[in-house]
Amino acid sequence: MGMSDREGGLTLGQRIAKRSFDFIGALVGLLLTCPLMLIVYVIASISTNRSGLFRQKRVGRNGQFFHVCKFRTMRGDLGPHTYVTTENDPRITKVGRFLRKTKLDEYPQLLNILLGHMSFVGPRPDVLGYADRLRGEDRIILSVRPGVTGPATLYFRNEERLLAEQSDPEKYNDEVIWPEKVRINREYVRNYNFWRDLVYIWKTLFRTGADTVRSHSQTKK
Repeated sequence: MGMSDREGGLTLGQRIAKRSFDFIGALVGLLLTCPLMLIVYVIASISTNRSGLFRQKRVGRNGQFFHVCKFRTMRGDLGPHTYVTTENDPRITKVGRFLRKTKLDEYPQLLNILLGHMSFVGPRPDVLGYADRLRGEDRIILSVRPGVTGPATLYFRNEERLLAEQSDPEKYNDEVIWPEKVRINREYVRNYNFWRDLVYIWKTLFRTGADTVRSHSQTKK
């Protein structure tokens, strides 16, 4: 197979460059942030009265399961059991709100990236019950490693606030947000560009780009 031939949306050269960048970036990131991660782990453990590290089964590349790592931000004894989290979810601790707002809760995913479960940029890894809904051309999303950030993540960067405005958050997520994420992620894979990945990382780190919550909710009315 030639370097220009695509397999699952990305060429061989693109896959090699993307994985090399992920491995080196995750290794450097872990070395630089180890002290900070240890402090956050201790604080998260105290605020939730549980282990500060949260692991959850997700669907990764080619439908393979893995456990995504995050710092724990929620108590397990409050509110209904649901995978849809709103901004005012009573399970989120005060410390957890700060971690989620600053995205510090995502830092343990550097380990997922290092191990090859994830990439810096890509579709967010879905929980069981969502990834298996993908049909036809939408399954191209599963041909790449899920990411910490990406175009859909940035578009819905204030997703929890948007869900909090809905009378039925879970229904709104299933009928509006999730299908739109699938469309965005499908186009991301189809039109993959390494340099665009760097732009997504920049926008995530420095929180640049338009707030899409208001515009998206208005267009869906």
